[in-house]
Amino acid sequence: MPDTTEPLTILDSLPKAELHLHLEGSIRPETAVELAARHGEQITAQEVQARYQYSNFAGFIEAFKWVTSYLRDPDDYALVTRSLLDELVRQNVVYAEITISAGVMLRRMQNLEANFTAIREAAESVLYRKIRTAWIFDVTRQFGPEAAVEVARWAAKLHRSGIVGFGMGGDELAFPTVNFRPAFDLARSEGLRIVCHAGEVGGPDSVREAVDLLGAERIGHGIAVIHDIALAKSLALRRIVLENCPSSNLATGALAKQKGKSDVSLADHPLKQLLEGGSHVTLSTDDPGMFHTDLLTEYHRAASLGLSKEQLLEIAEESFNAAFLPPIEKRRLLDDFRGAAKSSGLL
Repeated sequence: MPDTTEPLTILDSLPKAELHLHLEGSIRPETAVELAARHGEQITAQEVQARYQYSNFAGFIEAFKWVTSYLRDPDDYALVTRSLLDELVRQNVVYAEITISAGVMLRRMQNLEANFTAIREAAESVLYRKIRTAWIFDVTRQFGPEAAVEVARWAAKLHRSGIVGFGMGGDELAFPTVNFRPAFDLARSEGLRIVCHAGEVGGPDSVREAVDLLGAERIGHGIAVIHDIALAKSLALRRIVLENCPSSNLATGALAKQKGKSDVSLADHPLKQLLEGGSHVTLSTDDPGMFHTDLLTEYHRAASLGLSKEQLLEIAEESFNAAFLPPIEKRRLLDDFRGAAKSSGLL
């Protein structure tokens, strides 16, 4: 394995982008404690840590439902937004596309527009002038196709307020993919970019359907692609990006499911194999608070898989290339990244 210690130290300081990042999943134990206290409930950081341990994807979903039950009003969403952006600024993330569980808000009969206004205003504070944020409204798959259409309508309504994308997460095995086509067609017709979780716990067909039926431009996770070389090549030719989240895949049991065995470690993750096979890959945290990680940690873990300095830089650059940004703004961020890498002796 190559010695990547020095390049990683420099890479840590480079400007970075993160594209697969859930706002609600960023809630760290201390923030969960503060949220609960706001609503008259006492929990401890140790209790949160205990709930943030999973043996499978269903266990993660239950923990997600539990911690998000403390998000009850716009001020709560503003708090978690500030906490997340503090973390991103610390890591020199200069651009982030943050997914919001709009479907959960609607199911809990919350005021989605008020919540999003609080989120956006928190992100636009002068404290966070070093980072640009964009937002993706997310459908919870197990809530069904009709609920998805409602989220798409809201995403379209708030498109000019900073919503750039429309996506779907949740239980990948719930409901046939084709059932969600009306929601995704609506979102696309309104100018929203399309993402979709697929190939996380599902197989290659899940990824194929997300692209061919829903028009996904990026795939959340997509690690099942490793089982279908023809699909991997097709996605690469079409520049469909796989948003890899190694720590998440290990924690939720998704990696174990894809490998067909229970005893797996980070070393089993197919990130390096996907990259060397020509896939377009980015690196993200998914739910950093719930998976005890951050973007710097993900890059260090990627290095531990044997990725070279050049491969790490390729992934970092792809995160800007794959961003849902206007071409001029994307070019500026890429120029800044390349300039910083060159100044650091990495290019």
